[in-house]
Amino acid sequence: MLAEDQASSSGADVLVFEHGRAGKTLLRKPRSPLPGLLCDSEDNSGTARVIGSRRRRAGAAPFASVSMSAAPASAPAGPPKVPLFMLASAAETSVAAPAVNAPMWRVAAANLAAGATAGCAVELALYPIDTIKTRLQAMIGGGGMKALLQSGGGKGLYAGVWGNLAGVAPASAIFMAFYEPTKKAVQAEVPADKQYLGPVVAGMVAGTASSLIRVPTEVVKQRLQTGELRGAVNAVRTILGREGLRGLYAGYGAFMLRDLPFDAIEFVAYEQIKKVYGAAIGRELNPGETSLVGAFAGGFTGVITTPLDVLKTRLMTQGASGRYKNLFDATVTIARTEGLGAFMSGWQPRLIWISLGGFVFFPVLEAAKKYYAPK
Repeated sequence: MLAEDQASSSGADVLVFEHGRAGKTLLRKPRSPLPGLLCDSEDNSGTARVIGSRRRRAGAAPFASVSMSAAPASAPAGPPKVPLFMLASAAETSVAAPAVNAPMWRVAAANLAAGATAGCAVELALYPIDTIKTRLQAMIGGGGMKALLQSGGGKGLYAGVWGNLAGVAPASAIFMAFYEPTKKAVQAEVPADKQYLGPVVAGMVAGTASSLIRVPTEVVKQRLQTGELRGAVNAVRTILGREGLRGLYAGYGAFMLRDLPFDAIEFVAYEQIKKVYGAAIGRELNPGETSLVGAFAGGFTGVITTPLDVLKTRLMTQGASGRYKNLFDATVTIARTEGLGAFMSGWQPRLIWISLGGFVFFPVLEAAKKYYAPK
């Protein structure tokens, strides 16, 4: 008996795989009565022979159906149907897009441009919040937002923004240039159940590579935000004159201690949430959904890394005063003189800043990657 005779005689509900939009394979009921389908297992070309109202079509991707009838039907002639346990994984598998034969330099250039675009977009949009966060963390003895405003800390919230962009653009570009190829290389070497290692390792490698530019940029930015110095060029000259090259890398250890886990956790959270949510809805995320996922991933990571951010800010803004000898000394001194609560200074603006940063960064990054991708 043919498959179509079985389905019609048993009254079973039938599910089929169909190719939907955005290259997704969807599992749904057929829109019209399902014709019989026979797949030749010896044919490697993917040819399917359809018996019924449809004509034979060569080269088309075959689909599979599973009968959900409670009453068993006699086994059809030919190969068996797809087992039920394969439905979930098959439904979540997207059809691979045709590969673009582009040189490596072109792919790297696209990643550089996408990273620079996304990084600058976040800095421009959220720089005032970052300035408030920095000033709160740099206040010895605390006092909170009220003390900050009373001391005039609410003015000049864009201080140093252009000098900061001059460093953020190349730093973000370098980050993405290392992140994408490293992630793909790691995921190609690990089994399917350990694919999360791709973003973890890639985030650490990319963060280390970009830190050579990010740290001096951060030092100059925070000196400008706190009002210690004025003008990016003047700040660089002053720091080099007073503290030498080492001054531009003040707080490097705290920066790496904060940013390596931050980059790894944020990108893993973002990619895993996006993957699970995308599989649940059966399509690619739209920009609004991508923004929400990015905001959640960034906000969560930002709060748990606030103590490390406080240490980084104190070390970077102490200048030549020598208040703290090193990371360990800063930790002990702050805990003894200001209490453990000081390590969470500025967590509210940091939460807002990084959540909104994720809301802006990831959709801009995704759009920029598509825009700059080799055509």
